[in-house]
Amino acid sequence: MNDTQIERPNGRDDQTPSSNRSRTAAIRRGLIALGAAFTAIAAFAIVALAVLWTLPPPGDGRPASEAAYDIAANNGAIVATRGVSRGDYIDLEAFPEHLLDAVLAMEDRRFYAHGGIDTRGITRALWVNVQEGGVEQGGSTITQQLAKISYLSADRTFARKSQEAVITLWLEARLSKDEILERYLNNVYLGGGAYGVQAASKRYFGKNAADLTLSESAMLAGLIQSPSRNSPLHSYDAAVQRADVALGAMVDAGAISAEEAEAARGEPAHLARPPAEAPVYGYAADYAASEARVLIGGTGGDFRVETTLDPRLQILADQTIDEALENAGEGGPDQAALVAMSYDGAILAMTGGRDYTASAFNRAAQAERQPGSTFKLFVYLTALQQGFTPESAIDDAPINIEGYEPQNYGGDFHGRVTIRQAFANSYNAAAVRVQEAVGRENVIRVARRLGLQGPLQPEPSLALGAREATLLELTSAYAAVAADRERVSPHMITVIAANQEQRFSGAASLAAAPGGAVFSPPVGDADQAAWPRNQALTLLGSVVASGTGRAAQIPGARVYGKTGTTSDYRDAWFIGFADGMVVGVWMGNDDNSPMEAKVTGGGLPARTWKAFMTRARSGAVPVVRERGSSQPLAGAAEVLDTGTLRVEGQIVRLEGVDGLGDPYAANMGAYIDNRGNGEVVCRPARLEAWRCEAGGVDLSEAVIFNGGGKAADDAPGLLKDAERKARRAGRGVWGE
Repeated sequence: MNDTQIERPNGRDDQTPSSNRSRTAAIRRGLIALGAAFTAIAAFAIVALAVLWTLPPPGDGRPASEAAYDIAANNGAIVATRGVSRGDYIDLEAFPEHLLDAVLAMEDRRFYAHGGIDTRGITRALWVNVQEGGVEQGGSTITQQLAKISYLSADRTFARKSQEAVITLWLEARLSKDEILERYLNNVYLGGGAYGVQAASKRYFGKNAADLTLSESAMLAGLIQSPSRNSPLHSYDAAVQRADVALGAMVDAGAISAEEAEAARGEPAHLARPPAEAPVYGYAADYAASEARVLIGGTGGDFRVETTLDPRLQILADQTIDEALENAGEGGPDQAALVAMSYDGAILAMTGGRDYTASAFNRAAQAERQPGSTFKLFVYLTALQQGFTPESAIDDAPINIEGYEPQNYGGDFHGRVTIRQAFANSYNAAAVRVQEAVGRENVIRVARRLGLQGPLQPEPSLALGAREATLLELTSAYAAVAADRERVSPHMITVIAANQEQRFSGAASLAAAPGGAVFSPPVGDADQAAWPRNQALTLLGSVVASGTGRAAQIPGARVYGKTGTTSDYRDAWFIGFADGMVVGVWMGNDDNSPMEAKVTGGGLPARTWKAFMTRARSGAVPVVRERGSSQPLAGAAEVLDTGTLRVEGQIVRLEGVDGLGDPYAANMGAYIDNRGNGEVVCRPARLEAWRCEAGGVDLSEAVIFNGGGKAADDAPGLLKDAERKARRAGRGVWGE
């Protein structure tokens, strides 16, 4: 007997009637059980099919909260892009034939022949990838990919693949092949925050999808497998290589000739903007995008964000900070930041650190540091408001208040001095005595009116800057003094407008304004200052003329400003104004350790301020210099917890997130898979912390906003705001 045959009993002679009856009953019971099982399976299948049939087909809409920003400087030039872009929904007939051929050649050559799941295609792709030693062609059909991006997480489990198979077959039954391909091309992620071919065409090439050339179509088709890693905005050479692969696939599939492919290789796709934005704009672009999100709320769409940024001053700010830190010497500051604005608060330049590509943490707008003696401005403005004058007398002598005994720099006291002398030379004991005379609560009220938002406690050390503030807050406060206003609101955006041929979703006020919404500077709405401006200028001018800020003197210019140095030389500041511009400079170490070189505000920060202002006043036109690598860390992400990823073998800790394990980690993995095909793009933020994006969405913000993790103690304000919203809504961990 061969092993394909079924072995049967020898006969019936050795079986008794009773054993036959038992066997018959057993068979009957088995048939009944089998019938019940088939009935249950059939019922389940009917319910499953009914549920599937009621699912909506993959749509063409965008979530109301998704927005993309083209950020323009004050000369109209686009200097950066931020956010998520979904272009208008495009009918299949509007796509050029060579785009369809390129996508089908790379992703699913038998798309019009198979029923949704192509075993031959999977085998072919596997063989090609093994030969090439990498992922050159995809194994999933276009219908399977549409099922994944429209309905499913990307968990690599049997249950997940089973769901994909069922939904794939349902899509094939529900939609025509052309409808499936059309929806796929309008929803597939193509890197750079662009979803769909139309959005990618606009973002990369500045044109509609219908106008794509063969080389451009090949580049887009080549991005599908690894859109974040190969995005031409970050890795132009890699994108060109992928386009070459796509052209080869088109030749192999018979879609184009070898001569056509060679001609396309000779004229590779050119981007509508530089392949990678200059890092010099990184900090300012991040700030503009965050300001835009606040201004438009939940409005979705593709926007042009016009700003007050001056490209010449922005480049000067970056170079001046770079040179100052390079020449600081041993024991000097590790980091520095600079903000320049006009008297009405319009931000002209902002650099939040020495190298955006190494750390995207914005020390100008996000770092809360002790302001030191720059805070004395609020003490002395309160005094002027109450009737003191620059020539009023005050004692600079030892003082003990509730056990607090302030010391002067150098340890000396100077006896009876004028308010002007005390301010110009930054006498600590005199400042505390003035604060006690005018009232701590009154000083806090003045500081609040001028824009300080952090916690301010009515304690004796308040006068010496014991409470934290940002450089942006302090610079705008000094701008208010220059403008003779009680408050100046720092701002960078002048206009937010809908990009041509793009849609709005969300706020009706913006949707109804085809020309965009105009945001006027708010300085005109502020009340005139309650203190005598000339007296305030006398105090600030004396600092530079004869006090601690002499290093900031500029021949031929009237300079006003104030120095600041915190205890143990942890922070050093100079904030001043001249000729219609206010500039703030901060220097220190990210870990808040003392600067071993004992840097004071009247030293390196004042000289840096002078260097920037001198160049700005001269009209010098700088040239952008390369500093550091502009390549982010991009690739497949493994979620270790919601605050920790493994990307390309490197451990990446998300800035501001206290991570959680499963089920939140598993949900985050599914989120990354859906948003960015399992890939992320990460940039250093600060000490061993990163800001990562999946499909253009910031993961730190997404995790905390959805309650998948908690905001760390040192999290930026934006993340703490996201946590407050998650708490109120009871999302994730806050709903347990």
